[in-house]
Amino acid sequence: MRVAAFAKAPVAGSVKTRLAAELGAEGAARLASALALRAVATAIEAGVGPVELWCSPDARHPFFESCARRFGVALRVQSGDDLGARMEHAADDAIARHSPIIVIGTDCPALDAATLRAAAVQLRGHDAVFVPAEDGGYVLVGLSKGIPGLFAGIEWGGSGVMQATRERLVHARARWLELDPLWDVDRPEDYARMRREGLALEMDP
Repeated sequence: MRVAAFAKAPVAGSVKTRLAAELGAEGAARLASALALRAVATAIEAGVGPVELWCSPDARHPFFESCARRFGVALRVQSGDDLGARMEHAADDAIARHSPIIVIGTDCPALDAATLRAAAVQLRGHDAVFVPAEDGGYVLVGLSKGIPGLFAGIEWGGSGVMQATRERLVHARARWLELDPLWDVDRPEDYARMRREGLALEMDP
């Protein structure tokens, strides 16, 4: 079992842009860094297998290098024209090494180690496991085998991602399980919810 955390380099003006009006571009970038740190720490805490940080656009940003030093995680580079192609590349890489894989984003501070462990357990009896997102996407996908076409032709970032994925799973006759939905931090109201629910992040000054 491998856990792949997908993250973008926290460059001001290119991450968490919908929060820049409230936090400023630099503040939004610091939030992105803090969310990524929490995601990697959670993946390690879960203890289900080696954790890899899949970086975009490359692994040379100092933040990624600091994560590798701090957590001892392997840095990998995302490859593909869209999110689906990048996830498929990571999944194919793991499955070629005879390893199931759990892919997580770094936008969901509500994702905890217990949920990751539950996903890993369920992968023993399913082809795929998902944690849907309340906005219609998903915050975790686990695969115990390749499912052709699973990530193809999906409008990433839209509200129909999980439903489109379900249709592909049905078409592939895959056995899958969905855990309880969680929520991402993308918009000002999400940020307010995060603070209201007391989800602590390690934020630089």
